[in-house]
Amino acid sequence: MAWLGKRDAEAETQADPEPGAVSPHGTLRVVPANEASWEDLQTVMGTRGDAHDCQCQWFKIRGTDWRDVPREERAARLREQADCGHPDSPTTSGLVAYLDGEPVGWCAVEPRTAYLRLLKMRTPWVGRSEDPADDGVWVVPCFQVRVGFRRMGVSGALARAAVEFARERGARAIEGYPMVTEPGKEITWGELYVGPVSAFAEAGFVEVAAPSKRRRVMRLLLQELPE
Repeated sequence: MAWLGKRDAEAETQADPEPGAVSPHGTLRVVPANEASWEDLQTVMGTRGDAHDCQCQWFKIRGTDWRDVPREERAARLREQADCGHPDSPTTSGLVAYLDGEPVGWCAVEPRTAYLRLLKMRTPWVGRSEDPADDGVWVVPCFQVRVGFRRMGVSGALARAAVEFARERGARAIEGYPMVTEPGKEITWGELYVGPVSAFAEAGFVEVAAPSKRRRVMRLLLQELPE
């Protein structure tokens, strides 16, 4: 299963054009991580920096245990969770984006209950009445886009694909906890691992809470609740 679209030279934090628009950047294709190779996923994670060190385990590992899990073990866990190279696998933990065949981005997307640290964090729950044990709610907690391929709409494409990915797997709702970006104010990519508000808004998410000045909770209902 793949999601296709053409992107133009819009920044990650600006509105994306409709899929199919003519683009100098080429064609973006997003696939479940089990349909990508492990080598491609590691290309996205890089050879240094936060993504390389984290291996998308920050929300998976309880805070008290983080220092006890070395990078090599985090990578091994990601490899098992993503199940790369097994297109018939019934499970995976995220999506990989390709630009004209080159692996350029990743986002995690799973039921909210899969993220042990998230369940104990303040951001998802402030001002809300939510059941942390509700596995019908899925989450897009983080993104990684390779240096050299940012500001090309990759995060937006991943967010849109995550919606369809979760919907096809029976999710009742999907949410994220993005950062508010301000025009003219520089933000390091490390801070934007949760994604910008604009990427979620363009995928149909709406704000349901503002737990802090810089963070939002955004949600998209995928199935109507029974009356």
